[in-house]
Amino acid sequence: MKVIAAYLLAVLGGNTSPSADDLKSILGSVGIDADDSKIELLLSEVKGKDITELIASGREKLASVPSGGGGAIAVAASGGGGGAAAAAPAAEAKKEEKVEEKEESDDDMGFSLFD
Repeated sequence: MKVIAAYLLAVLGGNTSPSADDLKSILGSVGIDADDSKIELLLSEVKGKDITELIASGREKLASVPSGGGGAIAVAASGGGGGAAAAAPAAEAKKEEKVEEKEESDDDMGFSLFD
């Protein structure tokens, strides 16, 4: 990921085809030792390709990958009234109220003015 980030930084900086030395200098500027094999692998994979097209095709591929399975269920639950979603903030509010009550009882240091 570091090598990919360095590549993207070089491209965003205006270098349309960064070399291995360019990537090494970017990584070296932040104190990261560059792995030559990873740099060469990346450069061989992106050689002659437009970075915007690579990003677009990557997004298409990632759209078809399941991402934990909870997303569709959460959308369905919120569309059906959101009963579970409404219960969570109510539980948080109750917890906050309990904390406030405890703080108030600590203010009188265990005795009341009217006893």
